[in-house]
Amino acid sequence: MRKFIALSLAAACVAAPLAAQAEWPDKPVRLVLPYPPGGNVDGAARIVSEQLQQAFKQPFIVDNRPGAGGMIAGEFVAKAAPDGYTFFMGANGPILFSPVIFKRKAYDWRKDFAPVSSVSFTPLVLQVHPSTPYKTIAEFIAEGKKPDNKLTMASPGAGTQNHLVSEYLQRESGAHWTTVHYKGNAPATTDLLGGQVQFNFDQVSVAGPFIAQGKTRALAVTSPQRLPQLPDVPTLAESGFKDFSTETFTGVMAPHGTPAEIVNRLSSALQKILADKAVQDRFQVLGSEARGMSPDQFGKFLDKEDKRWIPIIQQANISAE
Repeated sequence: MRKFIALSLAAACVAAPLAAQAEWPDKPVRLVLPYPPGGNVDGAARIVSEQLQQAFKQPFIVDNRPGAGGMIAGEFVAKAAPDGYTFFMGANGPILFSPVIFKRKAYDWRKDFAPVSSVSFTPLVLQVHPSTPYKTIAEFIAEGKKPDNKLTMASPGAGTQNHLVSEYLQRESGAHWTTVHYKGNAPATTDLLGGQVQFNFDQVSVAGPFIAQGKTRALAVTSPQRLPQLPDVPTLAESGFKDFSTETFTGVMAPHGTPAEIVNRLSSALQKILADKAVQDRFQVLGSEARGMSPDQFGKFLDKEDKRWIPIIQQANISAE
């Protein structure tokens, strides 16, 4: 009888957390963002939060916590209870690079988070001010190889994907230019439009209207294939830089220790949502591609991005100090 009672208690202890997980979520869930309202990550978060709320019948609240290169939001989630009610939705910089660039070990994505799923991918475009003479990427690189060239690039901040793509192209091409860092994309874009700088790399979702209006001229895109919205603009890969492709991604991370069942349920829901044609059309309006991944796939993707870009950050001595 005692053995039976002991076994029953043990079974109950095992069943309790499983039952709790099975009921998840039974209260609102927070998606913590490293940026203020507006912009690529915020727009993506608001699309998926609406769909997740419909799927799980609980509110998915977008919680904007900008600052410190995204580390305020990242550190908040890294220290949050791993109970499935707080997640980090970030991009390349806040998830992977900020602790290195700011030289502060607030978190390590490999140790402090569990990958859930990617959400969206947005290519960048190399655009120049129309007053410049460059009509092709070849002409632009040729100018960049001149020792006394006056090329200046507007960066929205040290270590942003825009900045890293610029450093990568310099390394691969042998060209060089002066990088001017701004406190955000808005002032960088303003100076490009005003002709104070010659070019920048920007997300196609931001650059598209300026290109269409003739306020800037597109020379190349960073996507693997040409973009439907810019069919006449070649990729960097087809312009002589083999295998050169990169995109700004958004993705969801859970605090380390979040039950695998919850991570998998959220990932499956996101993959289903992001495969829906209506949702994909909404992302396309933003200039992005909606694309979900399994936790394992997203983890491998992050590992590949980490190994690709961290050496560039270190070699170029990129720092926000």
